[in-house]
Order: sequence, then C-alpha cells, then structure tokens
Amino acid sequence: MAFVDQARFNVRAGDGGNGCVSFRREKYVPRGGPDGGDGGRGGNVIIECSSRLQSLIDFRFKSHFKAERGVHGKGKDMHGRKGKDCLMVVPVGSVLKDSDTGEIIGDLCEEGDRIVIAKGGKGGLGNCHFASGTNRTPRIATKGSDGEVKWVIIELKLIADIGLVGLPNAGKSTLLSQLSAANPKVAGYPFTTLEPQLGVLHLKHMDSCIIADIPGLIEGAHEGVGLGFRFLRHIERTRILLHILDAASEDALDDFTVVEKELAAYNKDLIKRTTLVILNKADIADEEQLILLQQSLQEKGLDSFVISGLTGEGIEELKEKIADMLDDLNIHSAE
Repeated sequence: MAFVDQARFNVRAGDGGNGCVSFRREKYVPRGGPDGGDGGRGGNVIIECSSRLQSLIDFRFKSHFKAERGVHGKGKDMHGRKGKDCLMVVPVGSVLKDSDTGEIIGDLCEEGDRIVIAKGGKGGLGNCHFASGTNRTPRIATKGSDGEVKWVIIELKLIADIGLVGLPNAGKSTLLSQLSAANPKVAGYPFTTLEPQLGVLHLKHMDSCIIADIPGLIEGAHEGVGLGFRFLRHIERTRILLHILDAASEDALDDFTVVEKELAAYNKDLIKRTTLVILNKADIADEEQLILLQQSLQEKGLDSFVISGLTGEGIEELKEKIADMLDDLNIHSAE
C-alpha cells in the first residue's frame, strides 16, 4: 500500500434548520397563539486521531466530507433535531492547516485527540419567539445559518523517538533491520527507500521505542533534488537523530556536512537535536581512516559510534547506548 503523508480535503458542516411559523388551533383554546418550533443545529465535522492508522491513504479516494443539516422546526412547539456530526479518523501525528491561509488549525499528537474542524450552523427561531403585547400573531421565523465550509491541508508527521538520516546507501535500512524487526528493502544502489519506514526497538529495562528511517538526502534536497526534503517532516518530532555515515567512503566527513546543511535548510532546530553519528561499514573501512574520522567528529563536539550493519558488529552495544541516551533525556525532561 502506498504511503501518503499529505492531502487536501473539503469539509462542510451542516446548515441549521429553519424556524417554523405555526399557530395553535385547538378546540376550546381561544387565541391559541404561535407555536412554531426552532430549527435544529447543523452537525459539526470532527477529526479524531487514532494509532490504528499509519497513512493518509483514505484521502486519495475521498476528499469531501459533509455533516448532516439540522431538521426544520414544526408546529406544536416541536423543535428540529440536531444534525448528525461527521467524524473523520486520521493517524496520530496529523497537522491540520487552513488551505487558504496556511494557519495551523490543530496538531493531533496523542491517541484520541480530537478537534472540531467545521462548526454547524445555528438553528433558526420559530415564530413563538417573536410574540409580543403588540404582535400576538407573528408570522415571521428565522432561517438557520450556514455551516462552515473550508478546504484543509493535512500533513502527517510520524511519531518516532529516533530518526535515521544520512546520504543514500549509507546503510540506514540495514541498520533499521538490525535494530528492529522491520524488513525494509536493501540493495546496492541509491534511493532503495522511497518512503519512511518504521521499526520498533525493544530495550532492556525500559519501554520500547520507535525508529523512523527517512529516505536518503542528497545535496540540493531543499531545492527538490533527488527525493527532496518532503519526508523530513517525519523527524521533526524525534528526540534523537542517528546520523549514518559510510565509514568506508573517503568523503565521509564531507557527506556529514552535506546532510547537516540540508537539515539546517529545512529547519535550523534539527541540527540542535541530540545526535549520535554512526560510522557504518566498519567491516570494510580502513582502520586508520576510521580513527581520523572519529577524531574529526570529536573536534566538532559530536559523539560517534562504530558498527557494521552487515555483520552486526557493535549493534548490541549501540542498543545500550541508545537506551542510555533516552534515559538521560527522560531525566532532563523530568527536571
């Protein structure tokens, strides 16, 4: 199934029902007076998030959502029924924006979060509201107001604890398969990962965490080169970034700089995120070059960790390192 993380749709809340003009006409009740009921309120369009959904694929097949209008009022003071709400379910991590202004309407981050995206119109008043000492037989009633109508853009930002970033073929997918039970496509050519992949890392003595593998960035991604940076929204919510480098490459340090620049071009806050540089492919890297690379990263104030995603070297130690980093972040957030 295709991964869809952005969509545009139209919502239309229900119109309010009209008020009624009616008079009591009962035997033995002289001058019965007005008894027109009020119209019912129009239904709202409500959006709720659920972890049962992982993609916005449903919006590919449906883009218009409408709530029920309120029922018109009737005689004998019978008020119209409220229109039924339209409930839409979206994945956790959905951001809703007004299509015309770009203003953020809602950010649904936790299971069960909901928002009224379009309010139903108010019901009209029946003629009983307009009776007075000088007008005992009012023949006026008001119409129900229109429900809200708007176009909305929805963007999905995956909720993950750890984000994997790096150039194509750095070994992100291989590492994801080593850290979790995920089975992403792995091949010896660039851009084998064309959409974000998720995996669950099970840790000892603490809760499991979610890892997101973000498709490879290249120089100029912020200008739309390669896959562009449309998937970078999925690491905006991550707590830790694992920056994967091909340690066997002679340009590993330059590769790191390229990705850092692309991250900064998208969101400057990303380069301030807690980061661990993973020096992958240690099984084929030159040992002396590996040491120099570690020293260069240390001079930049960055921690590094040597592994081989292919052979599994250093994977268990990396899991312990990640657990320590998450534990440290939990302590600081509690303070």
